Amino acid sequence: MEFHNNFVCPLLTDLYEVSMVYAYWKSGRQNNISAFDLFFRKNPFRGEFTIFAGLSQILKFMETFKVTVEHINFLKQILPNADPEFFIWFKEELKLKDVIVYAPIEGTVVFPREPLLRVEGPLAACQLLETVLLNLVNFPSLVCTNAARYRLLCGPNKQLLEFGLRRAQGPDGAMSASVYSFMGGFDGTSNVLASLTSGIPIYGTHAHAFITSFSGLSDLEQHADEPLGNSSVPFREVCMRNRQALSCEYTNDGELAAFISYALCFPQTFLCLVDTYSTEESGIPNFLVVSLSLVQCGLRPVGVRLDSGDLAYLSKFARTKFKELDEKVISRYLFWLTQKQAVYSFHATQVGIILDDFKFENLKIVASNDLNETTLSSLELQGHAIDCFGIGTNLVTCQSQPALGCVYKMVEIEGSPRIKLSQEIEKVTIPGRKKCYRLFGKERVPLLDLMVHVSEDEPKAGHRVLCRHPFIENKRAFVSPALVASVRLESTCPAYCLCPGHSSARLCLEGRPIQKFYAPLSAVAYSSCNYRTLYEIRQYVQEQLKYFREDILRPVNPTPYKVSLSDDLFTSLHSLWMAASPIADLC
Repeated sequence: MEFHNNFVCPLLTDLYEVSMVYAYWKSGRQNNISAFDLFFRKNPFRGEFTIFAGLSQILKFMETFKVTVEHINFLKQILPNADPEFFIWFKEELKLKDVIVYAPIEGTVVFPREPLLRVEGPLAACQLLETVLLNLVNFPSLVCTNAARYRLLCGPNKQLLEFGLRRAQGPDGAMSASVYSFMGGFDGTSNVLASLTSGIPIYGTHAHAFITSFSGLSDLEQHADEPLGNSSVPFREVCMRNRQALSCEYTNDGELAAFISYALCFPQTFLCLVDTYSTEESGIPNFLVVSLSLVQCGLRPVGVRLDSGDLAYLSKFARTKFKELDEKVISRYLFWLTQKQAVYSFHATQVGIILDDFKFENLKIVASNDLNETTLSSLELQGHAIDCFGIGTNLVTCQSQPALGCVYKMVEIEGSPRIKLSQEIEKVTIPGRKKCYRLFGKERVPLLDLMVHVSEDEPKAGHRVLCRHPFIENKRAFVSPALVASVRLESTCPAYCLCPGHSSARLCLEGRPIQKFYAPLSAVAYSSCNYRTLYEIRQYVQEQLKYFREDILRPVNPTPYKVSLSDDLFTSLHSLWMAASPIADLC
């Protein structure tokens, strides 16, 4: 993935991170070995799954981590009373070479409370990473999940295009949304820069302004009198005769002129916006006049875009008109053309050959107009003839839930587990360094995810294991998995450096392959010259989703997916909870 934001640097952080780093340094604790978990507490969009995204950008940030003189000069301004020796240490010694990040493969389906990242290393360095890691995971995972939900809702055969550049939260939000929408299952974007930097397929037509810029046929330039394709007849003349033949003399002249002009500019990719004046009375008829003319010139029109009105009805109306044109061409129009063939530079039989290979019925219908999940579900219930959806605002802004809510919590310091308590049970953290496994049933479908302490043996296929709800003591079950897959990429002796010889962090990878059934979670070597491509991650997301039951993935009232603890981890959690809880003294 080539996309990288230059704002991502060591000072892309909150002030309190810098303040804590100074306090750690001042108290001599900056090198204490710590472990932090980055996780979320609730799946977004009232769903039951999330797609982990943002890892590629994290790796690039950690590869290029460098504190500059400019950074230090600014830190001196915001910490005017700090010990001068701190700034020397911050510039010269605060490196990421001893920081280790454990993570799933980007694109993995993940669930609440599971560590998306486990960050281990010197306390000061790990603390400084909190804000930037949250920033690089929260929005990418949210947008990628949102896109995956749209893909699941529309099915594999509908084309989905991201049209959100103009509505996104600034340039960075727009670029991120384009990349992670594609990763989540969209087919392309209207964002030219995202296509340049990330290789995403690019799509687009024209706006209503192009149509309204023409007031009549007199606005057509001289090039409209030139022939097009394999015809020697001026294209304007071909269109005018087809307008008469199809009885479309009373459509909007300016719109027809705009379509003719656009076809002359883009004869191979002619796809028009047809709702500027009246989709039924002008847009579709004018489009068919120009499309038929293109076909007669040996060219293939692409389709129409609907951007307003009753999309279900209008799409079916358009499809009906496309079919009717096929019938007219086959029956009456070829006969009419034979009588008038002196006007054309080719014979009616040649037109027949072209039309045998082209059906207007198959023209593409694209719909846009502030689409969201509710609209798409309604269209599906009504029945429609739409082939492609262009989705903007509700996709890139994640309007139904604008933030994922990832958090970054310390779980261990100097080998001692740490817990954060709260009156809200869901905010109680699970202490200690953990591994996570996905347990599959006999049908090769995930049953639940199981977290265990790093010191525990991994669960084995065919062996019964006790799985416990983190906070409800009587919610527990024995599971005998048919397959076990590691959700975390692990290594007992992490030694792979992202950029040998550089002050980079290391990403720990699983050193042995797991069940081939779950092959995408096998060992993968990330390095400065060996990233997974955006296309590979996109394919991996779709492969992941195929494993899960439909009731877990459905958009409305999905079945909750269980994330459990091993018995040992459950016992450790509740022992530490009791030990850390103050005892009330009532009088």
